[in-house]
Amino acid sequence: MQITCWGCRGSLPTPGPWTVKYGGNTTCFQIDGHDGTLIIIDAGTGLRGLGNHLFKEDPRKQITMLVTHAHWDHLLGFPFFMPAYSKKYSIDIKGCFGTSYDLKDIISHQFKAPYFPVKFRQLTANISFEQSSHKTFRVGGIKIESIPLNHPGGGVGYKFTEGRKSFVFLTDNELSFQHKEGLKRDKYVEFAKGATLLMHDAQYTTEEYERLNKSWGHSTFDDAFDLARDAGVKRLGFCHHDQERKDEELDHIQKSYGNKLLKIDCFVVREKSTYTL
Repeated sequence: MQITCWGCRGSLPTPGPWTVKYGGNTTCFQIDGHDGTLIIIDAGTGLRGLGNHLFKEDPRKQITMLVTHAHWDHLLGFPFFMPAYSKKYSIDIKGCFGTSYDLKDIISHQFKAPYFPVKFRQLTANISFEQSSHKTFRVGGIKIESIPLNHPGGGVGYKFTEGRKSFVFLTDNELSFQHKEGLKRDKYVEFAKGATLLMHDAQYTTEEYERLNKSWGHSTFDDAFDLARDAGVKRLGFCHHDQERKDEELDHIQKSYGNKLLKIDCFVVREKSTYTL
């Protein structure tokens, strides 16, 4: 299994000279299975670049897209996803939003006037929607398990298992405050237990979190590390970088958590980087 990051910024895209190294696009990840399975996590602005890549350079035409939740930064890229405009593609979109919201409405709403000039019905790909519950399912040779996120409005995190390797993705997950939609911390420790790779929301420093951002739905670098340690995770990637976080600050975080004495391989997730399990 290979995981490629096309966007790891949180809240809104941040182009500019101070985000060149780690990237300014919002959340979008590509998962490639050994059997050719193609899975996309989230439709942030990173989806535009991924779509262009697939359209021009990748022969695969079957795509599974998993949507963690419906906040703007995780949906903004879909109207600019080139495969959606080609009848050669089949795109299966899955998400879990309870009974209050319809997944198709969440995606198609972006195409309604006056927000966007193209109508959703003009997309020619074969697009299907599955309003899935929190359950276990398979896409190709990859087993996928899901868990409710501890985030305002809810959401879903995922564990991907192929053979003996597992990848856990928990974005927009607050570990030090209890939301009504989420679970207690021990459930996330259990979910991530022994994972080969965990990528977890680390939007804030501890000082930022305590001063202003508690209950906003995101975790600190220390929170993410403590979870990885307690779950016995082998590698930890910090993601969902704050919109104000400069490259030099992320370099400092990388250096601080790169200490081998911590016994976990910690790194700051970087756009256009590929991680192999």
